[in-house]
Order: sequence, then structure tokens, then C-alpha cells
Amino acid sequence: MKGPSIDYLAADKFDLVGSRDKAFTSEHAPKILVLHGSLRPKSFSRLLSQEVVRILTFMGAEVREFDPKGLPVFDQQDSENPKVKEIRELSMWSEGQVWITPEMHGNLSGVMKNQIDWIPLEYGGMRPTQGRTLAIMQVSGGSQSFNAVNSLRLLGRWMRMITIPNQSSVAKAYDEFLENGQMKDSSYRDRVVDVLEELMRFTYLTRDFRDFLVDRYSERKERASKVDLKKM
Repeated sequence: MKGPSIDYLAADKFDLVGSRDKAFTSEHAPKILVLHGSLRPKSFSRLLSQEVVRILTFMGAEVREFDPKGLPVFDQQDSENPKVKEIRELSMWSEGQVWITPEMHGNLSGVMKNQIDWIPLEYGGMRPTQGRTLAIMQVSGGSQSFNAVNSLRLLGRWMRMITIPNQSSVAKAYDEFLENGQMKDSSYRDRVVDVLEELMRFTYLTRDFRDFLVDRYSERKERASKVDLKKM
């Protein structure tokens, strides 16, 4: 029996040799989107996200923070809602993201999951998350736990993101912030800085090669099949 054609292996093939010549050609500041998983004005995930914004800005990133207030509950239909459009456009704008959730009942919050649900794998012919770097963090009111970041890591992988190895879990978050909202100097803050340094490095290393890193045999095959159908 004749095997399948392999012509599509070359279809839209990424030029690895050519890409080597343009390594690290992007000179703009890394574009980082920060999401947090609470609606309370002074929630600890919000305070941590503001600390993350300060640190990333100091490191030279261009940072935007999404406020989940007003984002409707995910229903797959309300795509014209301004907040839905905002989070999708910010995701497409980003080169890297930071997801920060409180731990609720041993897992990420509904507010956090709702934001991720509204970011589709494909939007307007673009992929808002695929190939972007991702750092994950959680805050909790009790002892240190990694339940929520484990779930965020699973979601990041499902969204085809480059989820960095390092992560942050801030225990007893109520005792880790000053009155002005900044994070206290502690081992927890040191870990946050470690994570953000790693995010910046991964973003610099991968952003010029995103198309190559996420290029898939199955998708090339599908594209080639559609072209063949149009020729018939």
C-alpha cells in the first residue's frame, strides 16, 4: 500500500538558516502582560501583580496589566464585549505573560480561570498565546502550597505557551506587603525577582523565533490539504 505523501513537510517550512542570521534583532522592550485573579481592590494577587509590574518595568520591559473587573462570565458568545476584546488584544500584543492567582479551595480562582477561558487558541486568524513565554505565581493565606501554580502550568501548556521552569508561591501573603502596597524584602520577594529575571531571559531568547518554535507538522499538512482542495 502506498504511503502518504510527504510534500507538505516542506510546505511553509521555517528557514532555520535564515533565522540564525537575524538572531536577537528585536530591539524594543519585551512586551509583558500581567493577569491577576481577584476582583477585590486590595487583594494580595493584585498587590503582587503591581509589584511584578514595578520589577519588570525596572528590568526594562513594557508592561500592561489587565483589570478583570467587568469581564463577563465565559459563555463563548459575548465576544463583542469591550473587556473581552481588551484581554484578547492585550494577549496578542504580548510577547510574554505573568499569571498570578490566589489559591482558592486548593486551586486557582474562578476569576483567573475566567480570564484564561476568554483567550482562545485562535482569534482573527492569529494565535493569542501560542509561543509566548509565561511565568506563573500564586498567593495563599496559609502555608506554602503549589496547587494553583501546578494548575496554571497545565493551562499554560494547553495554551501552547513557553511556561518557564521557575515559579513563585507566596505563603501568608497578608504578612508580605507593606502599608504602601509594596512587597517586603524577603525570600518570597527574592523568588519573585528570580522568576521575572528568568521570564525576561526566555522572552529575549524566543521572541524572534516564535514562528519556528511552534511550527507543527500536522498544521502544515492541514494547510497543504486546503491548498490542494482549492486547486481542484
